[in-house]
Formats: sequence, structure tokens, C-alpha cells
Amino acid sequence: MKASAFVYPWDVNGDPGAPERIAALGVDQVTLASAYHSTRALTPRHPRHRIVTAEYAAVYYPAGDHWADRRLRPHPAGDWAPGDAYGEAAEALAGAGLEVHTWVILAHSSRLGAEHPDTSVVNAYGDRYPWAPCIAQPATRAYLTDLAAEAAVRPGAAGVELESLGWYGLQHLHAHDKTAGVALGDAGQYLMALCFCPTCRAGYGEQGLDADELATAVREALEPLWRGAADDGGWPTVEKLLGETVAAATRAWRDGRARTLQESAVAAVRAAAPEGFQVLLHADPVGYHCGANAGVDPARVLSDADGVVVPCAGGTALLTPFAEHAREDTVLAANFTVVSGMGGSPGTLAADAARARALGATELRLYHAGLASDGDLAAVREALR
Repeated sequence: MKASAFVYPWDVNGDPGAPERIAALGVDQVTLASAYHSTRALTPRHPRHRIVTAEYAAVYYPAGDHWADRRLRPHPAGDWAPGDAYGEAAEALAGAGLEVHTWVILAHSSRLGAEHPDTSVVNAYGDRYPWAPCIAQPATRAYLTDLAAEAAVRPGAAGVELESLGWYGLQHLHAHDKTAGVALGDAGQYLMALCFCPTCRAGYGEQGLDADELATAVREALEPLWRGAADDGGWPTVEKLLGETVAAATRAWRDGRARTLQESAVAAVRAAAPEGFQVLLHADPVGYHCGANAGVDPARVLSDADGVVVPCAGGTALLTPFAEHAREDTVLAANFTVVSGMGGSPGTLAADAARARALGATELRLYHAGLASDGDLAAVREALR
């Protein structure tokens, strides 16, 4: 199976040994960040630093002049990835014989929410999520589509992996996260992700819902969870709490906005890319899920993109719905965390990969070559050998 390791530019730039060390893992490809959210990252082998703090969502290449007059536009990175950090790293990795694909984070940007609060998701209580752009708003959709194309099609790149191309909600980490005190479950996470910005309020109206009544219903449905009631019922619980008709109407609005944004972004990338450029989405087959792995309809997304990257850290079951709709040339990449300190299991990678292959996976993604310890990387080398 073809394997690719995720990498940040700062894992490579300034470390002459990094490209060969990554190639020696036995991977054929690297998925290199060209647009990424804020983060604090360990760099356990770099000769110049051990911690990199990416202070805000940024692009790691010189953004085009066409952004100059745009209200919503990407920002260059600070000293953690200056100039064309992506291009420098990509050239070094290609020199080690690795195929380079871009890694583009889209609907996840705290800086966008801080500078333009009106772009953020607003929950049923009126709280804004500055890390979560509302993907229903026309200006935000245009920004994300154009960013996808530019950040994806970098010189020398053979493909892209588009992450966070869908709705975001409460659950993704934000700074020093303190939101785990109540176990919301899938249903609670969905209810807390419902957006009530002006665009979404109008969208609910198009589905025959009164936005004020819906917000009241959502708050009432969440009240038992704040008191500690367990919820692990998933979508049937949402239907029970809101009523099947109301629940379906919220999905119709949200699913339609996500689907058309994904279609537009993929089309924009293809229009900007050379022939043969591969376009993958980080995806979850449970359509109402929010986050980095966007909830999608497997059949639909595989009719647009060349394939998907599927989270498998908790097991490989999410591969099956995609495998059922895969074509002969579909890329179905099983994404495994190989950083022990982040809950990964590099020691079982060979067995995990075998299970993924049996369920239809055609490739592996390894998160993350720059963050892993020497011991973790040794286990990866052994597994891929």
C-alpha cells in the first residue's frame, strides 16, 4: 500500500537531515501543510528548535496579489514559516525522492473569526465560535473556494488533501480547551453546532422553520445534558429531541450548504491544477458529524473527488461506507495516528494496515512524521518494511 506521512514545513526547513529521514520511513509521499490553523507543535529532532508556535491560521507561501482588495483573505505566517516555507520544504522533500501533496486546512480559522466576527458560527445561545467559519455565508464560501485552489496547486505538487471542508462545531480544540466537563455525545454536539447567524436563520426559513422557535427547541433539548443526562443515541436522539420533521429540515439546509461548497472547492482546484492532479477530502461517512473530517455522503463525495482520507485512529469501521461506493481508481486512504503521546499506536501499524486493506483501503496516511518520537518512527519503519 502506498503510504504518505503528514509534515509541516518547519519540520524540514533548517534540518538538512529531515528529507532523507522521512524517506527512510518507507513512505512514497508526504502531505505537506500549505495552509494551516494555529497550533503549538513539538519538533523533537530539529537542530534549531524543539517547539514551534504557529500563532494564527496562515498560508505558508506568498499569497497572490488577487487577495489585495478582498475583505476576507489569507494571512502570511510569522517567523514560524516565513516567506515560501512550503516551497522550500517541498523542494527538499522532492529531492529525497518523495512525491509531495499539499495539505490545506479550510473552514477552521480563529484569526478569521477574530477579525471578522460576523463570519463565525453562532449557536442557539448566541455564542460565537471564532474558530468555525459559517460555511453557508456567501463571502465565506467564496473565500474558502479561492483559498482551496491557491493553496492546493503549489509548484511541484502532485495532489492535495482538503481538510475541514465542511461544518465545524464545538468539539475541536481551541486554545486551552475546557469543554469536556459535560459529555454531549453525538446528538449534543450536533445541536451545539447548529448555526444561527443571519444567513442560517434565513436558510432555516427556506426549509419551513422559524429560526427563533428552532433556537428555543435546541436550548430545551440540551437542558438535560447540562444536568448530566447521558446521550449516546446519535441521530435518532436528535430526531427524538427536535422531532423528525424539524431535524430533517436542519439537515437539509446544512447538508446542502456543505455539499455545494465541497463541489465548488473541488471544481476550483481542478480548474487551477494540471492534468492528473489528485484531489482528496478528509471525510467522515456520518453526514451530520462536524470537524476536520467533514461529514459527507460517501456516494456523492466519491463522484466529485478522487478519493477520501478517513480517520482510523479509533478503528477502521468508517472505511466500509466509502468502500461500498469506491470505483477501481478511487483512493481510500486510512489515516492512522503514529504518535504514541497523542494516542497513536505505531507498534500495531502493520496489523492495523492489514485490517484497513481488508476493508478496502488502498493507501495509508501517517499522522505525523514531524511530531513522532524516534521510537515511534522506528516502529513505523518496521511496519512499512
